Amino acid sequence: MHASLKKLRFSVKPIPVEGDRPVELARTMAVHPLTYQELPYDPEYSVYAGRLTPEKMSNATPDEMYWKARQEIIFRHTGEHPYQIAGPDALALLQRIFPRDVSKVKTGRCSYQFACYDDGGMITDGLLLRVADDVFWFAQADGDLFSWYKAHAIGLDVTISDPDVWVSQIQGPRSMELLEHLLDGDMPSPWGYFDWTEVSMAGEKVIISRTGFTNELGWEIYFRPENNIEMLGDLVLEEGAKKGMILTATPGFRCRRIEAGLLSAGQDFTPDTTPFSVGLGKFIDFDSGDFVGRNALMVTDKPCRSWGIRVEGGIALRGHTLEQNGKIVGRVTSSTWSPYQVCGVGIVHLTGADLGPGDIVDVHCNDGNLHRAELCTLPMYDPKGELVRGINTTIPRAPEPWGGIQSAARPATVT
Repeated sequence: MHASLKKLRFSVKPIPVEGDRPVELARTMAVHPLTYQELPYDPEYSVYAGRLTPEKMSNATPDEMYWKARQEIIFRHTGEHPYQIAGPDALALLQRIFPRDVSKVKTGRCSYQFACYDDGGMITDGLLLRVADDVFWFAQADGDLFSWYKAHAIGLDVTISDPDVWVSQIQGPRSMELLEHLLDGDMPSPWGYFDWTEVSMAGEKVIISRTGFTNELGWEIYFRPENNIEMLGDLVLEEGAKKGMILTATPGFRCRRIEAGLLSAGQDFTPDTTPFSVGLGKFIDFDSGDFVGRNALMVTDKPCRSWGIRVEGGIALRGHTLEQNGKIVGRVTSSTWSPYQVCGVGIVHLTGADLGPGDIVDVHCNDGNLHRAELCTLPMYDPKGELVRGINTTIPRAPEPWGGIQSAARPATVT
């Protein structure tokens, strides 16, 4: 890459229409209906699943967004793209697409799912909602599944469509308090993790799910075309602000999702990785049927090669920047600074399975230097997911710094 390009970032910026002959782009970039709420904060966007998602806003620093998610509440308009799979053979199609048994997902429940190519490489992942017995929504991450559905629907009585549904997240310890305040009636009951339900809010019927991408307590709202989206969005923002809520962009969840081990499509897994190599093998059900990629996954290597990383005094550069004894041993797929652990954190994918949690490596960092780092398990804390389930209601009031690499640890570089 040319040196000049390494010093630039490329983003999408909202530009006012000029004159009576506005520039027509070759491909329209779809914006969330509530994007206008972000415009006062000089937002920058990236294209995600065919939609725009906010990458940067000026209303808060990344650290402030992080602590809002951990201590209070955040509001984020996502780029997740729900597609609808409906018809008598909807379940049969999804059993072909996903390695995890979809038949076990009941109406009113959600399920984490991912799709693979025939060679076992990963396409994308997302959240599946069973809306009715023969109607499903799959709110997908970045990637193209619409064409994949079409290609594998031959001979099936099924319709794949875009229901024009948009997703926003309300996350943080005070998220359920806000939901209870917004509802016209009582809180849903039961209302377990990965449940979805239809509720009444300001006289509008809306679908909400007890899910999110922070691993903090939270819920998501699915705005349908029949909803008065602006009225509902403004209501959530206004009432949430009274409880400390702010709008956030990607920095509001990047560190938290890394700490929680939530993988990002196209970064932490790609067409060159299998579910086993990135630690998702537990979601594969070989008895669910002849899903795409089954034969390859049955014979592929099973050891996990994706782990977390904590860095001493730096933030790891993404890419093939991970070394041991001067030899490249893997790539950093996600990286940032943790205000809570007070160190650089990331997710790495190793070239082999001989290294793992507790091993010490060297990593190139954004300050131009090589820093020592330690591989760790994911999630980095809260291994049982008690925060997201509302079991652990402890709110961190201050950082809990990582203790660093202990003197007894094996050094990264042997001289």
